[in-house]
Amino acid sequence: MHIQEVGEVETWTDLTEVALPLVSFQANFLFHADGALLTSNSTLRFRDRAEVLASLTASGFVIDAVRDAPDRTGLEMVFVATAG
Repeated sequence: MHIQEVGEVETWTDLTEVALPLVSFQANFLFHADGALLTSNSTLRFRDRAEVLASLTASGFVIDAVRDAPDRTGLEMVFVATAG
């Protein structure tokens, strides 16, 4: 991608570890102007439906609905909740 006043920047992501429910990855940013490589390491925790519902309820929310994400049916949940 081209960033104004910076130049070309190449980006990619490397999967570094899967130990469910944790998934770790490294985002890489290569700046072509000077060859600098910046990296950012992250770990995501994927909670199941029961864990999210328990967390929301414990925080005082009332669950109105749990829906499939419209663009990721069966892969991602949308929790609709209101403050209790």
